[in-house]
Order: sequence, then structure tokens, then C-alpha cells
Amino acid sequence: SYLIRRKPSRSNRLTMTDADSDRISCLPDLIINQILSHLSIKEAVRTSVLSSMWRNKWSTQLDLVFDRQCVSGATSQDPSVIESKFLRIVDHVLLLHSGPINKFEVSDSGCDLIGVNSMADIDRWIRHLIGRSIKELVLDIWFEQRYKIPWCLFSCQSLCRLNLYCCWLKPPTTFEGFRNLKSLELERVTVAQDAFEHLISSSPLLEKLILTDFHGFTHINIHAPNLKYIQITGDVPVELPRPCIDLRSLCLFINFNDLKQISVALCLLKSSPKLRKFGMFVPLEEQTSLLTPASYCWEELFSEPDTPLLVRHLAIEDISGTKSELDFIRFLLLYSPVLEKLIVKPIVNVKPELMIELIRFRRASAQAEVIYRVNDSS
Repeated sequence: SYLIRRKPSRSNRLTMTDADSDRISCLPDLIINQILSHLSIKEAVRTSVLSSMWRNKWSTQLDLVFDRQCVSGATSQDPSVIESKFLRIVDHVLLLHSGPINKFEVSDSGCDLIGVNSMADIDRWIRHLIGRSIKELVLDIWFEQRYKIPWCLFSCQSLCRLNLYCCWLKPPTTFEGFRNLKSLELERVTVAQDAFEHLISSSPLLEKLILTDFHGFTHINIHAPNLKYIQITGDVPVELPRPCIDLRSLCLFINFNDLKQISVALCLLKSSPKLRKFGMFVPLEEQTSLLTPASYCWEELFSEPDTPLLVRHLAIEDISGTKSELDFIRFLLLYSPVLEKLIVKPIVNVKPELMIELIRFRRASAQAEVIYRVNDSS
């Protein structure tokens, strides 16, 4: 248990006879709560033994995060013992906590805190949180079989942020959306096509959407008038049914050894008439891979867009100077007439001739500035 029952000795007790002896306890509650918010749950609860003044201060914390730190002092390495202790800790904290809860997070990215037999416990926590007007819910859990989100969560209209991992979403037919939801992140989540579309369209305040390795639908139809940020990880089609008329900033991780990924990036560029900022990062696996892309025809892969690219700021990081990388940069310079700045950051130990090649590329924009930044290897 986090709460230490042993009464502190007289020599260890905090006394308030001298105001300077305990300056922290004299701080306003708002500041004390800020201090506690930077501690783990385990450390925050342990402050209850400092003095009678601190006994219940932790119990009004707005953000509750349960992760591996909660059981860092476990003497047994038996997974069942660790899981049992973790479940008791969450139950204990929720039982003694008073007041509203803004954020509740369970983080089990190591897949060793919660097993599939604990799904009923998660159901119980969610029911409890709904009654506490929860605003942010993060379930970073990893099961072989998807955890089915209980129907009661779909009635929680206080939610502003929802992050779910390895879950199954099946809203009830009476679900009317989350009217206050602003951020939604789904990773390895299974949800039907119509359920996903209804979830998005009936969350009118949604501003941020992150989708990673999702299952259950093949087309992404999004109606979200306030959406400002979207991130999709997984297979993306090389053709879009309609242009991204409101996309202004785009960042992509591209493996230039994969012609399909190059085609997707080109498709997004050509389909985004209002795009102004574009950033590309080369993932580590390309740098360590000995594979080279299949041969291709420049005129086919890097065909001239129907309308000029209106991007103004470009940034490309961690390139190694391969032919496909240079061809992509050449394409951007050739068809971006209003380009103002191109920043290129190669990996360490790239041949110095790369900078000369970049400078020689023809540019559609007379004011385009090419900035070559060498990474510091020290």
C-alpha cells in the first residue's frame, strides 16, 4: 500500500512553531498542487506521511497517471503478483481520491502490468471516472485481443481528449457523439466504417486526430470542420478521391527506397493547393538498409503537376544523397514558383559534393534560398 501507517517519530515530524521550518506547507494550495502534479502517483501519495497538513493533499490531484513507476519497488518479479499489485494501487487511489479528475492514464506499453483477465477492472474504472467528469482518458494497454470499450463511456460528454490503444469501439445505436471532444488518438483500434464516420462527424469540436494501424474500415471519410491536425500511420492510397483544399502544413516520414511511399508523397503535394509548409524526415531504416529503389522513369514518377506547387517553406532531414532523394528535391524546386526557403539537413558523413549538386538544381522561384545544414557528429 502507498499509505504508510507507521506514525512518524517526534524527531521526524514537521513543526510549525517557526514559520521558516516548513516553508513549503505555507505555500498556497494552488502552488502545492502544482508541485504535486510533477510527482508520480507513488511519490504524491507518500507525501501524506509528512504531517497532518499533508495527509490529504494528494487526494485532490486532477491528473492521475498509472505506469510502471507505480510498482517499481515490487520485490517479486512474478507477472501475476505485479499485476495484482498494480490493480490494487489503482483501486486504492480511486477510492481515496476526492474531487474531480481531469486526466486518467493507464500506461502499459511494456505489456506487463495488465493482462486480458483485467478487462473487468478497466470497465469498473471507466464507470467510476464518468461520475467524476473525466476530461482526458488515456488507455495505453496492449492485449492480444482487443479490449471492448464499455457503452457507458459513449455517454461521457465531459471528454475533451481520448487516447485508445488495442481497443474495440462499438458505440451503441443511441450514441450522439462527444460534443466536447477536441483530441482523438486511436492506435491498433478496431472500429466499423459507419461507426468511425459517425464518431468523427458527431464530435463538432474535434481539432486533432491521430490514426495508427486501425482496422475495420478501408476508406477514411472525415467530416470535421474544426480539424487542425491529422496524422495517419499505415497504408495510404496513391490517389485521392478529392483534393485536400484546406491542408496548409504537412510533415511526412518517407523511405525513399520505397517507390510507393514516394508516389504517396507526390500525390499529397499535388492534391493540396493551399499547402504552404512541407517537411520530410528520412527514417533510420532507410539509412541502414542496403536496398535501393527499383529503376523508374523521371517523367512518369515526377510528372509535372496540373497546377504549380504553392509551398513556401520546405525542410528535408536526414537524407544521404540517394538518387531518389535528389530527384524528389529537384522536383520540388522545379515546380514551386513561390518557394522562399529550402532547408536540407543530411546525415553525418555525407559526401560534400551533395551541397554542390543541390545548388545546381534549377529553381522555379528566383527568391528560393537553399540552406544546407550539416549535423554535428560530436
